[in-house]
Amino acid sequence: MLTLFTIPKPFRGHIDIIQRNAIQSWTLLQPRPEIILFGDDEKTSVVAKEFGVIHIPSVARNEDGTPLINDIFSMAQREASCDVLCYVNADIILMSDLMFAMEHFIHFRDKFLVVGQRWDVDIKDNLEFGPCWEDRLRTFVAQNGNLHPQTGIDYFIFPRGLWGKIPPFAIGRTAWDNWLIYRARAKGAAVIDATESIMAIHQNHDYSHISGGIEDAWRGEEANRNLLLAGSSKRIFTIGDANWLLTAQRMIPAQGLENCQRLKETWPILHPYLHFFKKQIHRLTRLPHYVVSVFKHLI
Repeated sequence: MLTLFTIPKPFRGHIDIIQRNAIQSWTLLQPRPEIILFGDDEKTSVVAKEFGVIHIPSVARNEDGTPLINDIFSMAQREASCDVLCYVNADIILMSDLMFAMEHFIHFRDKFLVVGQRWDVDIKDNLEFGPCWEDRLRTFVAQNGNLHPQTGIDYFIFPRGLWGKIPPFAIGRTAWDNWLIYRARAKGAAVIDATESIMAIHQNHDYSHISGGIEDAWRGEEANRNLLLAGSSKRIFTIGDANWLLTAQRMIPAQGLENCQRLKETWPILHPYLHFFKKQIHRLTRLPHYVVSVFKHLI
């Protein structure tokens, strides 16, 4: 039914704890999804065996040693046994509402992309996945967590082949996740905001795994290269660019005031040829009246 895939950070210290929490939560989903862990960190293979999931060590990297998004997504779609896949960051806990939500969107359109806001919360220790663990965790997050802005995109559910060719973005840097939403919209897919129906829990962490920290992730050389690969800052789409909303009950069009304003802003970006045609018509209407009459006669 679903193939989940990710590329974990090195399993060390606090990162080891939160990634094990996340992966274990995925194994408890029913029906259990196929799970693929990418990366050649020495402990990734150990963790994969521990949880009984697939491990693919070989991943293309850039000159800085950072894994590349296009290779990860290409291999996942090639190796997955399911036609619907979900890339999810390795620190995100998922719960049963994900599988319930799939019943609404899996047959909604041939082309779709499901994204949603995450809940940020501090989790320092290994979770106890006993009876009612989801209820306890939901209560904890409601009391201690915060809903992240629409700029943070931590999971992507999509059918195989949705994007076509993906640029060689560096993972863990800016822009690549925004471009995936832009590209889905540009290809006419239904982009679905599932914030209301899927609680994705992000376990807070530092950025010690990046030499320059969070500043480097957002404004460093690799981040700037990702922005260039995206083609334009106008292609930096967020969850706010979804054109459908998945509530707890049903799918509805995204027709709020902010959605309509954003649609107006992005229309020429998503439909550049139509925008060009509109400009030509506008220029034609500004011609002298007798010239327009000649064009009408010829038509």
